[in-house]
Amino acid sequence: MGLITPFDPWRSKLCSCPVKYSLSAYTGCGHGCLYCYASSYIPSFFAPRPKKNFLERLRRELKKLKTRTYITMANSSDPYLPIEKKLKLTRASLRIMKDYTLRIMLVTKSDLITRDLDILQEIKKIVVSFTITTLDETIARKLEPAAPSPRARLEAIRTLAKKLPVAVRLDPLIYPLNTADKDIKNTIKILKEAGAKQIITSSYKAKPDNLKRMIRGFPEYKKLWHKLYLIEGEKKGWYIYLPQNIRKNLILSVREEVLKNKLIFSSCREEMAQFNTGVCDGSLLFET
Repeated sequence: MGLITPFDPWRSKLCSCPVKYSLSAYTGCGHGCLYCYASSYIPSFFAPRPKKNFLERLRRELKKLKTRTYITMANSSDPYLPIEKKLKLTRASLRIMKDYTLRIMLVTKSDLITRDLDILQEIKKIVVSFTITTLDETIARKLEPAAPSPRARLEAIRTLAKKLPVAVRLDPLIYPLNTADKDIKNTIKILKEAGAKQIITSSYKAKPDNLKRMIRGFPEYKKLWHKLYLIEGEKKGWYIYLPQNIRKNLILSVREEVLKNKLIFSSCREEMAQFNTGVCDGSLLFET
């Protein structure tokens, strides 16, 4: 199997992203996010490891790509895991790819990305998509135990946004953990002040393993989540969604605040693309 692979290989009807490819130097992720979906199909997911002969294979595969190919790093991992501090495979891959005419989107939760700002500024078509689930430090420590703090991520966004286009994934929306109106309003205001150009959002989708982790982490919501997902939820593909009325209200509440702040809005895999004001994944920002 190659390193640079089509995004959404299952061709989900819920995906509204443009044609793009995925690339990661690592298999698995060490952030330990309770809501993670990828842990259900990648063995030993929470024990990240580098891919064998990654840089050698990358050089070979890049020679076969078309001009302006759109590559995301990374969709089922994070290009800036703690092991990246030592191995620097993401940094090395960016140094190689900057000499090709590609469009590159980095998807991360880590402030380690600021280390590579020198290289990122040399890439002509680059967008950073930063994930922030909550600005509440206490909730974040439980929800994303090994990921950098919201405070560190915000500081990274401020640094990057001075030089590069930045989108923020307010994702996932976990009802009612991080969806209070005052929290959404405050978060979007702060993200705009930090320099975000687009807000992308989606609701938490339950799978058996991640729902168990969520309930262990937040047992006070066990009965509610059991009712909303296992009794009233909507099965779509491999996931269980919140009831549509709740999801729609959540998505529209974010949209309202985003538009008030004159930012680009989109939702992801919610079948609500009619409410988007930009391409759902932030790739519109390649043209800014």
